[in-house]
Amino acid sequence: MTREELLQAAAEFAAQNERSIVRDIKRLVDIKSVRGEAAPGAPFGTGPRRALDEGVAIARELGLTATVEDDVMGVAEVAGTSGKAVGIIAHVDVVPEGNGWDSDPFGMIEKDGYLIGRGVADDKGPAVLGLYAAKFFAQQAAKTGTAPRHTVRVLLGSDEESGMGDVPCYLANHAAPDFTFSPDGSFPVCNGEKGLYGASFVSPVLNGVLHHIEGGVAHNVVPDRAFAVLKGLCAAQLPAAEGLTFTDCAEGVRVDATGKGGHASLPEGTINAIGRICDYLLNHDLAKGEEKAYLELLHNLFAAPDGSLLGIASDDGLFTPLTIIGGTISMADGVITQTMDCRFPTSTNIETLNTTLHAKAAAHGATLVEGSCDAPFYIEPDSAPIQALLCAYNEVTAQQEKPFVMGGGTYARHMPNAVSFGIEEEKEVFPDFVGPIHGANEGFSLARLMRALQIYIVALWDLMEIDL
Repeated sequence: MTREELLQAAAEFAAQNERSIVRDIKRLVDIKSVRGEAAPGAPFGTGPRRALDEGVAIARELGLTATVEDDVMGVAEVAGTSGKAVGIIAHVDVVPEGNGWDSDPFGMIEKDGYLIGRGVADDKGPAVLGLYAAKFFAQQAAKTGTAPRHTVRVLLGSDEESGMGDVPCYLANHAAPDFTFSPDGSFPVCNGEKGLYGASFVSPVLNGVLHHIEGGVAHNVVPDRAFAVLKGLCAAQLPAAEGLTFTDCAEGVRVDATGKGGHASLPEGTINAIGRICDYLLNHDLAKGEEKAYLELLHNLFAAPDGSLLGIASDDGLFTPLTIIGGTISMADGVITQTMDCRFPTSTNIETLNTTLHAKAAAHGATLVEGSCDAPFYIEPDSAPIQALLCAYNEVTAQQEKPFVMGGGTYARHMPNAVSFGIEEEKEVFPDFVGPIHGANEGFSLARLMRALQIYIVALWDLMEIDL
């Protein structure tokens, strides 16, 4: 097949399968696959397991060999001849829906050329594209009588959003593909990811104005909703403030806060709803003593997403500077727990972050509870697989882009010789009714999805020419 024939075949395949792709994305999006309580055969909850089973069913309908392995990973493939495998790893679990949707987050809709629903972009839509890219190679093998050089293996994970515990479980019993890309980032190709650092600031037992405080949906999502109940006050006593409403209740006053949510790796432009409550209490001198000290610590977290007020700002000139956000907040028996999510470059490390944040917490009478962490990773941009992905993107889109690094954390950091590759694009502009990944009204352009499928087909074709 000539280059022109390949590009034409990829475009025709995308056009011929467009409505089936929309149907199959909806099949996955309509399943609420948020992590839940473990159950037999479902270590991450019944929702992710249902999505795994549906993904495998779709793969089989497309003519692929497909199974669920170890109750955590869907595996679909087209067998090759070399003994080597090219992998595509996507995930069918999603973050909680959150608030502010204009439609059912688990009932995908089409509107003006966009698909809208939780997981359309992250990562159920790309997962379906991976399966259809494999179908292209299955059809070519059937048509020509010749199997692809390398096996095309599509992996469907079920715990990407809540710790990626599925990958080590799978790799304990199965070999990783020789090269893998994850369609869970941005084009043209990401050859490095910042480090991931999770932890919590835990208060002492407080006996101040706060009877209760709660907000956020996940540690890696800037919360757009939060509420607090204040003791010994009534709504009429409290001055109005942007993004806050006050309602009298049995315990005193309920304060509801709204903000602007978004992904932890891209906090610019977000407004943390928890931060609005904390700043209100501080600005109006409603918190005293230990409570005030703890809220001042949280202010330092919310007010400076670069970490400067916590003493952890860092920039290596290779990745974007460090970012940190507060995710969820809860209160039990007078103790407040605030989770946080930090994305850090190579100019700092987990030990430095722990040491600095332990000291910062102690200075405010609080405790740092360390969480899960991963170091940054980086693959040289001139390596053959990276160049194959980059050339496929540039050829299909008629652009001349270069590889980049990012703050998001994908499966790529947990697989050997892996990168993230699409589907988002930094320059993409969405209409007002389309929201971001992890936000309300998550959506993506159907035309861009179809173009991404063409890119994946061409990229896989070119990877077949590489000695992996």
